[in-house]
Amino acid sequence: MSQLHQIALTFLKGIGPASAKSLVSYLGDAEAVFKASASKILKVPGVGEKKISMLNFDEALQKAAHELKFIDKNEIDVIFYTDARYPKRLKNCIDAPVLLYSKGNADFNKQRVVSIVGTRNATEYGKDLCRQLVEDLKQYDVLVLSGLALGIDVAAHKECLKNNVTTVGVVGHGLDRLYPAANRATADKMLHNGGLLSEYPSGTIPDRENFPERNRIVAGMADATVVIEAGIKGGALITAEIANSYNRDVFAFPGRVDDVYSEGCNFLIRHNKAALLTCAADLAYSLGWERSEENKPVEQFMLPFDLSADEQTIFNVIQQHKGPVAIDDLSLKINMPMSQIAMGLLNMEMQGYIRSLPGKMYKAL
Repeated sequence: MSQLHQIALTFLKGIGPASAKSLVSYLGDAEAVFKASASKILKVPGVGEKKISMLNFDEALQKAAHELKFIDKNEIDVIFYTDARYPKRLKNCIDAPVLLYSKGNADFNKQRVVSIVGTRNATEYGKDLCRQLVEDLKQYDVLVLSGLALGIDVAAHKECLKNNVTTVGVVGHGLDRLYPAANRATADKMLHNGGLLSEYPSGTIPDRENFPERNRIVAGMADATVVIEAGIKGGALITAEIANSYNRDVFAFPGRVDDVYSEGCNFLIRHNKAALLTCAADLAYSLGWERSEENKPVEQFMLPFDLSADEQTIFNVIQQHKGPVAIDDLSLKINMPMSQIAMGLLNMEMQGYIRSLPGKMYKAL
């Protein structure tokens, strides 16, 4: 498939991501779109006569040829939505871009991906939360996404660089510039363990309307979005709303009720738009993550002495079981009332000895 035509597809007037995907799906590939007759294109669902009258094939190909020169000169990778390297989580979103421009060495389809967003006016409280979160996420071998904006975004990227955590900045402009310029040094370092990503060709300036569009990529590429600090209005809350619309997990750190830059987080939690987060372990627990093998501590077979005798009995059965064990199976193996078992399970889960799984299943940690 011609890369020239893939890029040119994004320069066609009146053709957004949904229409572009329909054209490619119906006609075969991007190059076929430019060779098809008007009558054939008219048969494509969602493409009417008005859109056909706007099609600027020659102009789009000229712009694409110019973009190809820039790409080759600056070692930029072009990822079409049919490419296996395209972010698979984002591909599932109906409004996902047809094409992405990237620079760096990131694997966008890493097993675990988290977006971290927040206010541009980060406080020391927010920066400390960001530092601790990234430090603790390292053990889970994650890819961290953010928008490379001032405040929480760049704080997250910087903490990732310190902790050797792969991080990608999704920008709202072409890769021929960087906004804000103050983050240039950080962006350059990110190219060696992550990189930059944009749906915009070179020459695209950081217009205000680009940033909400950028936010859908930040939300769509991740398993979960974490809001560290946010006012009641702003990009972080937009990203959280988009993540919710994609049925992705959203988490937020709470703040004091009178803190302006915790209003947004408290709002999300209060309205059940985000789960309350206190540490990375909360997130890992909710997402069912295990630590990567290289970061797991050496097993120390120590008995949990602070459990009661009944709780110890329950724990021993769970620990000896090869996989998760159902509460009904526990009641059959232990001569103990169900209510007593349930109380013991709750206490052990609160203390971090076991984890509850869907279907009233339990697993020792």
